[in-house]
Amino acid sequence: MAKSTQWPGKVLALLKGGNSSAAVAQIKVAPSVKELEQLRQAMVTAGMAGRWPDVDSAVADNIAALSAPRLHRSP
Repeated sequence: MAKSTQWPGKVLALLKGGNSSAAVAQIKVAPSVKELEQLRQAMVTAGMAGRWPDVDSAVADNIAALSAPRLHRSP
């Protein structure tokens, strides 16, 4: 069974609190694509998708960056 992380919930809490700039900063240092996908799904479920265009674009951009074959974040 895969271990679930708390990162998407914490970023979602920032968004619910209205702090989209802090959420974007956290999205830029996301641990992996898996967590970004979980965040995207949580935003859709909570009805927050499309509410903050800068957050949506940051999620999409970082998924693309982390999915690139030769790009990776050092530990």
